[in-house]
Amino acid sequence: MKHLDLFELNQKIEIMDVGAADINETPIYSSLINNKIGNLNAFEGDERQIEKLKLKYKDSIKLFTEFLFDGSDQYLHLATPESGMTSLFKPNEKVLNFFNSFSHFGKINEIKKIKTSKLNDIEKLPLIDFAKLDIQGSELTVLKNGNLKLAKCLAIQVEVSFVCLYENQPTFGEVDLWMRESGYTPHRFIDIKRWSIAPTIFNDNPRVPGNQLLESDIIYIKDPFRTELLDNEQLKKLILLSHYCFKSYDLSVFFILELEKRKILEKDIFKNYIANIRKFTQ
Repeated sequence: MKHLDLFELNQKIEIMDVGAADINETPIYSSLINNKIGNLNAFEGDERQIEKLKLKYKDSIKLFTEFLFDGSDQYLHLATPESGMTSLFKPNEKVLNFFNSFSHFGKINEIKKIKTSKLNDIEKLPLIDFAKLDIQGSELTVLKNGNLKLAKCLAIQVEVSFVCLYENQPTFGEVDLWMRESGYTPHRFIDIKRWSIAPTIFNDNPRVPGNQLLESDIIYIKDPFRTELLDNEQLKKLILLSHYCFKSYDLSVFFILELEKRKILEKDIFKNYIANIRKFTQ
């Protein structure tokens, strides 16, 4: 059995990646693009990254160059592209100096004034099913100004900071509270990052972590305890997101069972899914 045999969609999964810079990381939604069951809507305002993204995704990407925030004028603090630390927020030098190498990573080469846009105001952007946000502290503001475009959003991957590297950056607690109040449940962390505290360096390598928590991506899903609010198409999309993106096969089974209860899928399909999980992985 293949994924389309079981969970054929009427429309592709609309993916939004805010902060889509190519910094040698494979996004968790890549399997959806490769299997042609997802459309990628990517936001990247750093012009140094645009050609890399076009080369990487070719015709499978709809690229937006707006700087998302709250629609106001802001100052963009440009670090080296490889550092991934370009931000609308000013780096906090005291915090950067707490960690090995971060005073180098967070070095600002240029500051320029820009006009930002609200997510809700991007007319050519469709309603989003899955959103990923990694924009160095601006995630919460973008979410707060995107309620219309995210009205049908089933899951959100957002970068959160346990120790804020920028001045006035929202904390993990602030992001988590807003997500819960907006009807989302935390599902899993992805790549919890720890770092060593200066000046102690392990194995002569500043990238060898100590125990200090730094940041992580976290997946939030639409409240699984209120599946009555989701239509059949949304449940199918959640099955595919859980399987391909989150590697949460038990969550896929949970939504499969809901479709069985609605008699959209034959009884005991979930057993076939469990027996064939490895065959579905690509």
